[in-house]
Amino acid sequence: MTNILLILLLQLVYVPLLTLRTIFLVKNLTLFAAIFGILEMLIYVFGLSLVFNGDQSLLAMIVYAVGFGLGMFLGTKIENKLAIGYVYITINTQKKNQELIDTLRTNGFAITTYVGEGRDSERFKYEILAKRNREKELFALVESIEPKAFIISYEPKSFKGGFLVDRMKKQAREFKKTLK
Repeated sequence: MTNILLILLLQLVYVPLLTLRTIFLVKNLTLFAAIFGILEMLIYVFGLSLVFNGDQSLLAMIVYAVGFGLGMFLGTKIENKLAIGYVYITINTQKKNQELIDTLRTNGFAITTYVGEGRDSERFKYEILAKRNREKELFALVESIEPKAFIISYEPKSFKGGFLVDRMKKQAREFKKTLK
């Protein structure tokens, strides 16, 4: 019975590592992906050896599969909490909303505005690049001020230049100075 519980525990560690490794690869964080890949394979091989060498192989296989499913759930929860990366958010409104623009800027969001032509009238478009861990905060701010706004969120793979990038570089330089 100890092996069965160990198999479940290994899956609850293995699968979140698999999830995070995949995300690190997508975000081009290859060093972290490689480290997680090594850990992942060690756990994978050890777990499979327990499944196939035990006396209760059918039960062990079922526990392995259940652990995999629970691990996927856990890995997704961990990744959502980490919220690695950035989001590009587009907001569309029927009228220019200066309160929305000012509130977003006051809360640290870099925002660019455009006027466009909709089917029936002018439309106002706001573009924002933000850290992914602030996406829910941004949505809540927009919904509290402009409840009928149309909001789309994307995850950019890469970007270069702009206000946010300059600010991040400045913060990195300041952080390095504090380390010295």
